[in-house]
Amino acid sequence: MANIIRQRNGLTEPAQTDFDLRIEQTIRPKQLEDYIGQSQLKETIRISLDAAKQRSEPLDHILLYGPPGLGKTTMALVLAAEMEADIHITSAPALERPRDIVGLLMALKPGSIIFIDEIHRLNKVTEEILYPAMEDFALDRTLGKGHMTKTLRVPLPKFTLIGATTKAGSISSPLRDRFGIVYRLNFYTIEELVQIVMRSATILNIQITGEGAEAIARRSRGTPRIANRLLRRVRDYVQVRRGPEEGIEVSSAEEALDLFEIDRMGLDPTDRLLLSKIIESFGGGPVGIETLAAAIGEDIRTIEDIYEPFLMQAGMLQRTPRGRMVTPKAYQHIFPGVTPPQSSALQQSLPLEPLS
Repeated sequence: MANIIRQRNGLTEPAQTDFDLRIEQTIRPKQLEDYIGQSQLKETIRISLDAAKQRSEPLDHILLYGPPGLGKTTMALVLAAEMEADIHITSAPALERPRDIVGLLMALKPGSIIFIDEIHRLNKVTEEILYPAMEDFALDRTLGKGHMTKTLRVPLPKFTLIGATTKAGSISSPLRDRFGIVYRLNFYTIEELVQIVMRSATILNIQITGEGAEAIARRSRGTPRIANRLLRRVRDYVQVRRGPEEGIEVSSAEEALDLFEIDRMGLDPTDRLLLSKIIESFGGGPVGIETLAAAIGEDIRTIEDIYEPFLMQAGMLQRTPRGRMVTPKAYQHIFPGVTPPQSSALQQSLPLEPLS
């Protein structure tokens, strides 16, 4: 069993309660075979795992990117368990000073894994310390000052760095090139999410039908973290409104999710506010991200990292060189029966701005 050493930092996401952490640890898969979805990544990782075990070497460095909640941290924990290695979990904002990363590297054991979340936010000094550590398994220390300055190279045990980011384009080329495996995690299919909901329900001792699991999966935005969260919220609803002995059926699941304002496309109130604001106030777009964030009172980074990826995947929002624009599909969902303006209908031919 891997020993998990976690550095907490409130800058990356809201702090979780101990109860939340216990729930996550309970339902997270412990082996690669139990990890649902991301089949291409699993095949690639399995080959690397088997090869590393045969050579008695640590895994190559791995960079995982994609929207939040798709299983980047879970994959890191699975790899640590498969390799029977210690894993040090931290985030880039927690490594503000050089001594933070130096202390972490000096504490490593042979074969250890470092997981750095939001790795694109590493500062330049910390990143440069990582270069020789990742490539040569060495730490360059500077001694003395002025003309007496000397550089001492301290060897490090061989380790694996797993980086996770929602913005692969923000990672510098020298850092990105030092990862042996670079892979994008994709949104999950309905079928995969149903499997995840059913598995989590079994672990948490929740009675649920296949149709009930599918109702939850369809409103989970293609994201396992959201599916598991909605499962627990629906369970609470059924327990209070229908009785503690009742299981989750399709009708009770839909009642609960309607109450929580999660619609049949998985859009929550903020998603619908964002789309309706572009339609009502900006004629369907284009509108700049700064203007849009101010109009709905939301943080720019939250819009880019949390809301936009799913809305683009769902075909309701597009990024163009001139700004954000909604699609005819968004009009049909938000304002059924309203005909989109001609400019919105033409947006399908506009070049897309790549996800950062």
